[in-house]
Amino acid sequence: MAVLAVVVSYLIGSVPVGYLLGRARGIDIRQHGSGNIGTTNVWRNLGPVAGTIALIGDTGKGFAAVLLGRYLGGQGLELACGLAAIAGHSWPVFLGFRGGKIIATGLGVFLGLTPAAALLALGLWLVVVAAFRYVSLGSIVAAVSMPLWMLVLKQPREYLVFALVVAVIAVYKHMPNIRRLLAGTESKIR
Repeated sequence: MAVLAVVVSYLIGSVPVGYLLGRARGIDIRQHGSGNIGTTNVWRNLGPVAGTIALIGDTGKGFAAVLLGRYLGGQGLELACGLAAIAGHSWPVFLGFRGGKIIATGLGVFLGLTPAAALLALGLWLVVVAAFRYVSLGSIVAAVSMPLWMLVLKQPREYLVFALVVAVIAVYKHMPNIRRLLAGTESKIR
């Protein structure tokens, strides 16, 4: 049952919400803006309603996977299912393994695992984005802060290790953004 739960979680994570929203509008979101299927690119190219739907959908994927794991097997399985959803969003089978940057799906996973840490990271994201106007910088800082929140909130060691793994994936997926931030060419929000 555990293997099936992980596979189902990967498939849930693989549902390309942003791509489907673009297709509903007659475009391939991967051919617009940053080319990413995530919330920020959807928001910038399809508007705030579609962006909000992408955010809710991608966050919901991560949250649902954690709940599935919790229901079927407890802490170990909820972590495995959460990671599977993140992997599915990042490397979706339905889009040739080229997906999003995991921030919204990761938020959903952490909301399911430890809501307080997720809300602290979200608050930090809001502060960084408001101060510097870079969504990518806020996303990177929030992801990298998750292990710290696990320590501060005295979460289980498994959650700390999980947060470290997710932070590494998030930084890896944001490497083009990091290069643009360093070069001064990253897009700011208005």
